[in-house]
Amino acid sequence: MSEPPREQRIAALRTEYRGPLLDERDVDPDAMAQFARWFDEALAAKVLEPDSMTVATATLDGRPSARVVALRGYDERGFVFYTNDESQKGQELAVNPIAALVFHWRELERQVRASGPVTRIDDDEARAYFAGRPLKSQIGAWASQQSVVLRDRAELEARVAAAAARFGDGEIPKPPFWNGYVVRPDELELWQGRQSRLHDRVRYERTGDGAWRIERLSP
Repeated sequence: MSEPPREQRIAALRTEYRGPLLDERDVDPDAMAQFARWFDEALAAKVLEPDSMTVATATLDGRPSARVVALRGYDERGFVFYTNDESQKGQELAVNPIAALVFHWRELERQVRASGPVTRIDDDEARAYFAGRPLKSQIGAWASQQSVVLRDRAELEARVAAAAARFGDGEIPKPPFWNGYVVRPDELELWQGRQSRLHDRVRYERTGDGAWRIERLSP
């Protein structure tokens, strides 16, 4: 018996979600406080890499790009991550400082989406974070010209060896081109998978006075 066409096999990939009710009347009135609640639940559920988030940026003319990076902090300001300023996302943020984020916590059948303006964090905060990174990650930050074309793997390994030799056993400073960014959401959406694709979606939108408006969206 022949295998069905690829399109049929893809169409047959379905998951029946069975998540609990997400009621807009039960969420925290503050979007970041509600995110903290869900993030703690993801940690308690031992979600695989709960700090993984997709970061989408765009060029000045609107061409988007997206990649998964590590969340490295969140507070009342928003969501913090670190990157090389000369990377594709760094260059895009320099000319178009807006980003969209997605967290996908499969084990809890949940997603969180957020979007808003992006600003650089204070350099002291970035240096403090860099100082706590593993040694090899510090060396890698100096060695990698992120997003630049390499001839081969050997070129990268040579750059790593040169950076390690440069600093030896001494303290490794934060590279001037490696910095932290905070996405300050003006919109945040909670998504909870439910049966029959009738998912629960609750959206926070920041109002003119800085408060949050909470609304339920159609699935």
